[in-house]
Amino acid sequence: MLNSGLPIFLDYNSTTPCAPEVVEAMLPYFTDNFGNPASKNHVFGGLAEEAVEEARNAVAILIGARSRDLIFTSGATESVNMAIRGIITTGEKQHIISFPTEHKAVLDTLDNLHSENVDVTLLPVNRHGLPDPDQIKDSIRPETVMVCMMYANNETGTIMPVQQVGAICKEAGIHFFCDATQAIGKIPVHAEKDNITMLALSSHKFYGPKGTGVLYIKSGMPKPRPMQFGGGHENGLRSGTLNVPGIVGMGKAAQLTAKLLPGELSRQTALKEKFLSRILSDSRIKLNGHRTDCLPNTINLCFDFEGGEQLISKISSRLAVSQGSACSSAVTRPSHVLSAIGCSEWQSFRSMRFSFGRPTTDEEIIRAVEILQKVISGLKI
Repeated sequence: MLNSGLPIFLDYNSTTPCAPEVVEAMLPYFTDNFGNPASKNHVFGGLAEEAVEEARNAVAILIGARSRDLIFTSGATESVNMAIRGIITTGEKQHIISFPTEHKAVLDTLDNLHSENVDVTLLPVNRHGLPDPDQIKDSIRPETVMVCMMYANNETGTIMPVQQVGAICKEAGIHFFCDATQAIGKIPVHAEKDNITMLALSSHKFYGPKGTGVLYIKSGMPKPRPMQFGGGHENGLRSGTLNVPGIVGMGKAAQLTAKLLPGELSRQTALKEKFLSRILSDSRIKLNGHRTDCLPNTINLCFDFEGGEQLISKISSRLAVSQGSACSSAVTRPSHVLSAIGCSEWQSFRSMRFSFGRPTTDEEIIRAVEILQKVISGLKI
């Protein structure tokens, strides 16, 4: 990208490009293999169904689950709504525990449930964005049905105490719903070992196509109510003709991710340390989130000086980065995540997220830091 005339892309937490192998795998399912997997009485439908189940198995392997426990959706936002809204029983007083640093897909869904006799407790997090597992345990009531906690934060990259919270929920006999959208493809995830009972993910975060996702629902736990009806697809939980090309692409992306993950984890960790060691030499620049309990590709920095809020506009032609979450970029308010970890409005508007991906090179990292340093110092770039 350095010589393409485009900015250096450092916003891979917002989305990733489809891997070439993914595009190649999808193409036949738009043309030759165009069958509907629900049409089981002829070969075209049979081939489509076989491809869907192969993809389901590939995603299951990636997240440490059984393929029969996966429901295909249009993405993580639908999966979140299906998991949270679907578990609520009309007319009964119910309680859900979550945190103010969750993605807006979770927080807005929880907020919407206030009108449906649901009590929501948002427990505080510390300055790194980490909750206290003991406080979670102490907050569980007889009417508590679920704890909602993401695997890793999309803005700061902080990795949550998933194993501890999963064990607490298992002991209490309640659902542990985990939005793992930002963790998949960046760190190992194992839904069953972590005692996660429902998990959401989106294909486009790990080099698959947009508009395709999964909701994992652990066997033996109460199933969420369907949010849409008409045909009984996906074990009756999500009716509608499946997006076969997208699902095939997600399956291929899952296979590639499982293969490349160990090497990419190590490589991106090294890129991150290279970036931080250079940029944090300026004492006015502060790290938001946890330095070590963090995704290997994610850095959130506060440029805590006068004029820092203008930095993103000054570098936009050279660096593609993000303020807050891509899903709420139209909202001109301080980041709810940064506010929850104690950042002031001043600091929030002077903070940026940098996120690396498979295409990111050492050369791009060095150049990105140089661009930032020159803009900060007032020099032309």
